[in-house]
Amino acid sequence: MNMAAPLSVASLLQSEVIEDALYKDEGLCVLGVFGKSAMQPGSPKESLINTLADKHIFPLFGGIDETEIQSGGSLIQAYYSQENRVLYLIMTSVCDNQQLLRACESLSAGIGHSEAHEFWKGADKQHCLHLLYLFSLCHVLLLVHPTCSFDVSYDRLFRALDAFRQKALPLLRAAIKDSPISKEWKLNCRPCPPRLLFVFQMNGAMRVSGSGGNGMDAGGNPDKPKKHSPRRRLQHALEDQIYRIFRKSRVLTNQSSNCLFTVPANQAFVYVIPGAEEDPVGALLSQLRSNCALRENDTNTSVSGPRRYQQMRHSARQPSFTVESSSISPGGQLVDCTLKEFLWQHVELVLTKKGFDDSVGRNPQPSHFELPTYSKWAQVASRLYQVMIDNTEEETAELAIKVQAQLKVLEGFLDADAKFSENRCQKALPLAHSAYQSNLPHNYTTTVHKNQLALALRVYSQHARGVAFQRYALQLHEDCYKFWSNGHQLCEERSLTDQHCVHKFHLLPQPGEKPEMDCNPPVLHHNSRGRSTSSCNCGRKQAPREDPFDIQAANYDFFQMLEEKCCGKLERIEFPVFQPSTLDPAPACDDAPMPSEGSGPASGPSDGERLKEREPPAAAATTTTTTTTTHSHTPGESTSLSLALSLGQSTDSLGPYGDGEGSEAQGPQKRPSLVDRQPSTVEYLPGMLHSGCPKGLLPKFSSWSLVKLGPAKAYNCHTGLEQPGFLPGSSFLLPWDVVIRSRSEEDAGLAEPLDGSSSSWPAPNKSLSGKRGSAGGLGRGRRRDDMARAFVGFEYEDSRGRRFFSSGPDKIVKVLGPGGAKEPATRTLNTDMPLYIPSPAQGRGLKPHYAQLARLFVVVPDAPLEITLNPQVQPGPPPCPVFHPEHTELVLPPDGLWVLRFPYSYVTERGPCYPPKENQTLTNYKVLRGVLRANTASVPQQ
Repeated sequence: MNMAAPLSVASLLQSEVIEDALYKDEGLCVLGVFGKSAMQPGSPKESLINTLADKHIFPLFGGIDETEIQSGGSLIQAYYSQENRVLYLIMTSVCDNQQLLRACESLSAGIGHSEAHEFWKGADKQHCLHLLYLFSLCHVLLLVHPTCSFDVSYDRLFRALDAFRQKALPLLRAAIKDSPISKEWKLNCRPCPPRLLFVFQMNGAMRVSGSGGNGMDAGGNPDKPKKHSPRRRLQHALEDQIYRIFRKSRVLTNQSSNCLFTVPANQAFVYVIPGAEEDPVGALLSQLRSNCALRENDTNTSVSGPRRYQQMRHSARQPSFTVESSSISPGGQLVDCTLKEFLWQHVELVLTKKGFDDSVGRNPQPSHFELPTYSKWAQVASRLYQVMIDNTEEETAELAIKVQAQLKVLEGFLDADAKFSENRCQKALPLAHSAYQSNLPHNYTTTVHKNQLALALRVYSQHARGVAFQRYALQLHEDCYKFWSNGHQLCEERSLTDQHCVHKFHLLPQPGEKPEMDCNPPVLHHNSRGRSTSSCNCGRKQAPREDPFDIQAANYDFFQMLEEKCCGKLERIEFPVFQPSTLDPAPACDDAPMPSEGSGPASGPSDGERLKEREPPAAAATTTTTTTTTHSHTPGESTSLSLALSLGQSTDSLGPYGDGEGSEAQGPQKRPSLVDRQPSTVEYLPGMLHSGCPKGLLPKFSSWSLVKLGPAKAYNCHTGLEQPGFLPGSSFLLPWDVVIRSRSEEDAGLAEPLDGSSSSWPAPNKSLSGKRGSAGGLGRGRRRDDMARAFVGFEYEDSRGRRFFSSGPDKIVKVLGPGGAKEPATRTLNTDMPLYIPSPAQGRGLKPHYAQLARLFVVVPDAPLEITLNPQVQPGPPPCPVFHPEHTELVLPPDGLWVLRFPYSYVTERGPCYPPKENQTLTNYKVLRGVLRANTASVPQQ
């Protein structure tokens, strides 16, 4: 291939260059060009090559093929001038405005500061790799700068390149060890220490006009002309400045073989190109005349070999900026040389194999020099290109990866803003750590950790700056988390009363395992240090209890412990529970997660997290509404129920457990499903039974209790209950007078559902009881067997064991005189009773103290009366499900003082239903009306 146009280095090394037989065995000089360019139509670097080669090689407004540009925006183009024996390597990078604009366009609009910094840092690294490639292959390097002042950032760049070269030198030696070159070249990985020349361009601020342009002194005296022109004096000043800077930073030393590059000691190495003429037409005419005119001493004889350049025309083609031609000054000044004359004096030293002797000092050491042929140079250049720039061959893949790893050396030199940011963020980090640890308890929760972390980040953001901000912010996150988790993390489990465990992070002991404090993490039971006083199932004994963390400890274990001491021998009605048929029964698996029970049998994920993460299903709300509607009776419904009972028809309100002696005459009933009749013996319900639970499942233990304290006469309405903890005057049950059917009314076939409501009217010609006399007295016109008196009491108990009965949603029973409570129980039975009410004995603190519904006392008289028990509790605002015992519509046997103990805590599969806070309304926590319902008992036919 004959070189007619510039190519990329990759294309040049892959192609076969056809050399002229006259020059095939001769050496060539490799000239590299790099630098910066300003915003102008033609790049100075390409225009210089047009001038030096005396050909129009690069177009004035030409572009670069974007497909050949490397990832970092750098590209090396090559042009081989065989007649001059010079190979030009021109590097284009992000330092050129054209490539800089393309790099900016490649950045997306939404990219962050750190990502943009990483992009530019990668471009700088690729720029350094290409530069080191030039410094490893060239004899002469030309640094082009668009102004006439030296850019001191080159000092940092060259020091970074020198450090990178020293690190990568063993890898480069391994890459070219088999090349047909000299040992010195293999050892130093370059044909010679390259000589660096500087080309500056005169800008408008530095133009000299008037007397200064003629070389006169500052006073304008024509008798004392200057020896050198202003441009040459500027060149000498730049040379002195550059040499001092590089010597002071030790980029240049006495021994040239140890330096990245050299500068000549006795030759000019700075050239300033004058600015463009103000008259462009005159400049073009003068250039045309100079190009057409030949020197008088030019001959027609051609000179071959390396002297071929002597026969070139004296006045070469000018670049886009004017190159000053040589002329004799009439004032006796030295003649300013042209750019070609300035450069060719250095190229001639290479082509004549004299080399560069740039070492200085008392004992200068000669540096190695080699003038290779094109074929040898191409072999070395190809190997280095594969290792340093283009990693496509498997043989050099390992070396290329190692070279890329050595690029870390450049960060300390080139990334000044990142270094500043690193130092700034490192100073801000201890301040942020101190802010995080200020006013911290020894153990604390996730909420406290997040609040302190936010405070630490605010302090950090006030002091940290730069691209390292995000990285050190992540480190701050990790440091604070390590500090928290290293012995300062508080147990995140909350009790069923919404109190935190006070222990640090620990494990729960397995069944049969003893707690161990010395383990890491320790093995302990949960403890919130909260203690309360509660009564047993029947209410006759009180004992302190720990704050429970699982439903079994709250609703079963504590009462079982007291039952052994108090009410274990009392008559009771057992609620059905799970009866396993296998040795390893499993909890039922549902779509919703099961509740956490701490160390109980149904332990699982945190209840509070379940309650926050999942929304309750719609079926739960629907079931709640249906259940409430079914068992909440209005006065009109009571009348209909009475009529239905008298006619012997079936009603759904009695439920499947309401059939007595006359059940055969109740008509056809809906057959219960197999799941309702036969609970599962393989899977159990891991929580409490409520309206949203799947059918056919029972818990392993019941959270409810129903015991009999004794016969009906065990309760004395004049003295009240004689149990501990009751406030004075608040231990009296409320009377409930119910009308029953008399013997003389059997023929009428009337039966009345007497639930204590205002709609329970007596038969015609009968007078209501209680019209005259006391609230519990009998009417004068009715026989005594037509009336039965029951007693009902909703007992509330606070955490300090203080107990009292309530006569309504907002009223406490208070009996001051003899005779017992006179207010009937009608109000409590026909309304929704609150689950929590403010305790009458408030403490001194500002936080309200609540009492919870704990027990329901019912005195069932010895009369033909059926009292049906159907408690339904909604312990929270909708859509909280409705809780009920495992046996609903339970008929209480007559002649007894029965006590229904409500659960201490309520838990769904999504977590516990916590007690109300001080800013929550208590009306959402309630026991639905219809807890008790009275019906006349059936009388057998004679």
